[in-house]
Amino acid sequence: MLACKRILTGTMISALRVHRSSKVVVCGPVQRWLSSQTDGETRIANVLKEKFPLAASLKVVDISGGCGAMYEIHIESNEFKGKRTIQQHQLVNQALKEEIQGMHGLRIFTDVPKH
Repeated sequence: MLACKRILTGTMISALRVHRSSKVVVCGPVQRWLSSQTDGETRIANVLKEKFPLAASLKVVDISGGCGAMYEIHIESNEFKGKRTIQQHQLVNQALKEEIQGMHGLRIFTDVPKH
């Protein structure tokens, strides 16, 4: 199981440190917000794009603070049309069967595109 540090909201204030030279150094959670996707986010997104080629929208976010233990997935696809929410989530879980083994948790939000 992956070890993961909890990041509290209060640390976001202390994430910016000002040095004597008046330069602002970005670190911690703020740096994560400014950077691109983590390797885990990219890997999961690629698997989902392959399994759901009709997906109109896909967002994968590492909500564990960057350690890869927990993810939140938002996906809209016509492939979910006519399926109950539990069936949609089962499809996502099946697609991520290998990746889920190394996770602590997963939040899934599925929908059918409105247009």
